[in-house]
Amino acid sequence: MPRQSNPQGAEGILPRHSRTCASKTGDPCDCRPSYQASVYSKVDDRRLRKTFPTLAEAKRWRRRLEAARDEGTLRAPAKITLNAAAEQWLAKVKTGEIQNRGETTYKPSVVRSYEQCLRLRVLPELGGHKLAEIRKGDLVRLVGRWRASGLDPSTIRNTILPLRAIYRDAEHLTTGDVPNPTIGLATGRVTGKRERIASVEEASRLIEALAADRAVWSTAFYAGLRHGEIKALCWQEVDLATGLIRVRASWDQQAGRVEPKSASGRRDVPIIGRLRDLLVEHRMSTGRDAGLVFGRSATLPFCSSSINNRAVRAWDKAKLTPIGLHEARHTFASYLIAAGLDLKSVSTYMGHASVAFTIDHYGHLLPDSHAERGAQLDAFLDRADTSARLAQLDASNTEGSS
Repeated sequence: MPRQSNPQGAEGILPRHSRTCASKTGDPCDCRPSYQASVYSKVDDRRLRKTFPTLAEAKRWRRRLEAARDEGTLRAPAKITLNAAAEQWLAKVKTGEIQNRGETTYKPSVVRSYEQCLRLRVLPELGGHKLAEIRKGDLVRLVGRWRASGLDPSTIRNTILPLRAIYRDAEHLTTGDVPNPTIGLATGRVTGKRERIASVEEASRLIEALAADRAVWSTAFYAGLRHGEIKALCWQEVDLATGLIRVRASWDQQAGRVEPKSASGRRDVPIIGRLRDLLVEHRMSTGRDAGLVFGRSATLPFCSSSINNRAVRAWDKAKLTPIGLHEARHTFASYLIAAGLDLKSVSTYMGHASVAFTIDHYGHLLPDSHAERGAQLDAFLDRADTSARLAQLDASNTEGSS
């Protein structure tokens, strides 16, 4: 049965029939029409139009634009270039007017990275194009050239991220009339390398070999703090009495103390015994009970290269394989899993945004429990079978007694 075209349609919505549709000669529609919705923008003194495959979609779009018109926020599709849009977006990100998808302010280091990616790779290629005229095919060809030049998939992904954010913002500003060419754009599979993890015995030897900075490295090994979180850690956030480190900040090389990587980065981490002893020793040696825990002073953070260089020299002398602070953090995650903590707790202590992220990064460390799961299934089936047999026996006994 032909789909009804609803010739009258909803107010402001017109059906668009195919050229061969019978409705062209006055007969009932025998095609699958699309629907063109329109709303008049008094601010722009023009009618905004958009075509949709279904009447329901056209109605939703029109209702949204009518609401924007009533609120005084309706605007015609942007005519600005990507260069101008990027400048506006970066300015609003820096002031905090635009937040990330987690509804938190972008970290200064992320803003710098986004700005560099845009200016280095995206804007030289597409900056002069109108924002609404860039198509997905343009980006597909651009990504292809980046791949051919040997650019790593993770770098390509990070380069496209600010572009995605710019178009998300454009959708809000122009009521969705700017097509988003980043939707469904493939940037190549990112295959992360397996991080080095030290065994419990090796971690002890690595820490013992250090002449200095034992407390710094132990905080990574036994509390899993990120590099920036260790730098920003203050004594006010280290409660030796109750045995908790309260992670409340990270360190940016230009902005100083900033918010953690994400909302989940604000967390409490238990201080285990071997870490507590080293923190107490460190506190006594520095004579400070306020300000930065590991800083060159109460307000001046440690120099990352110096910390690393001193450690590498000590480990080379002890004939031990060097490790990085980030790998020490991964080692902490492996200890949590080996100790049998549930994944939710591991995710919380690591400051991950979700348990799914924890599984993606550390799933390979989970113990092989196939035998255990098989035994659990066997036990369930045995119980079910036993219950069925007992019920059958009870029924037989009842019949015999009667």
